[in-house]
Amino acid sequence: MIGVFDSGLGGLTIAGHIRRLAPEADLLYVGDRARAPYGPRSSAEVLAFSSQITQRLLDRGAGIIVVACNTASAAALHPLRAQFPEVRFVGMEPAVKPAANHTATGVVGVVATAGTLDGPLYQSVVDRYGAGVEIVAAACPDWVEMVEGGVVDGPEVLRSVRRCLEPLLVRGADRIVLGCTHFPLLEATIRQVVARQAQVVDPGPAVARQSLRIASELAVGQGSGRIEVELTGTDRGFDVVADLVGLANPQVAVISALT
Repeated sequence: MIGVFDSGLGGLTIAGHIRRLAPEADLLYVGDRARAPYGPRSSAEVLAFSSQITQRLLDRGAGIIVVACNTASAAALHPLRAQFPEVRFVGMEPAVKPAANHTATGVVGVVATAGTLDGPLYQSVVDRYGAGVEIVAAACPDWVEMVEGGVVDGPEVLRSVRRCLEPLLVRGADRIVLGCTHFPLLEATIRQVVARQAQVVDPGPAVARQSLRIASELAVGQGSGRIEVELTGTDRGFDVVADLVGLANPQVAVISALT
């Protein structure tokens, strides 16, 4: 079984990519909506939550853990690997490398949460792959809130997307990196706003492929195609997102807490 977790619904985009590539894989998804968003929280809090969720996924039989949350990856991925040395983890990092390799203007835009942009993982990615290009970033926390509310299109989304992206486009960004797993759910509006000025870079498919490579190595990628979802707090908006990412007939449980 492949375990996937996020602070809320955004990580379902990764689960959807995994599902499309391997419909036979069993998935267990945990969305910690009662404590979302993770972006404004301290690194210590995010690490504590991530450790708790990891243990729950392992107790339920997960053979690999996909940290489908950029904020949790930034705050917790390396500590989780130290805490659970026998477990294989796959995390998220902004796809600065392919964006930097393909920019024509020399300017790469990154949209993410403040927790991701302020974290050492993001700075490490910029240091490793950002030489020779200008990287301009914007924190877009209301995008997460809209997705969590099941609002993925319409005038409110368009206004918010314009507000975040237009300063990056004015700076000349011709690649827009989606640095949060919630953001691909707004991709139609994002593409509308960037039009022909920029291309959108989503690391989700590459993360799904890497997850399945490791699952195959560990012989945990085969199953009956079962999808189980545990959400803390509420399932509001879940059906909208699940339909968008192509997760059909999941078994959904709303739980009061992860302890």
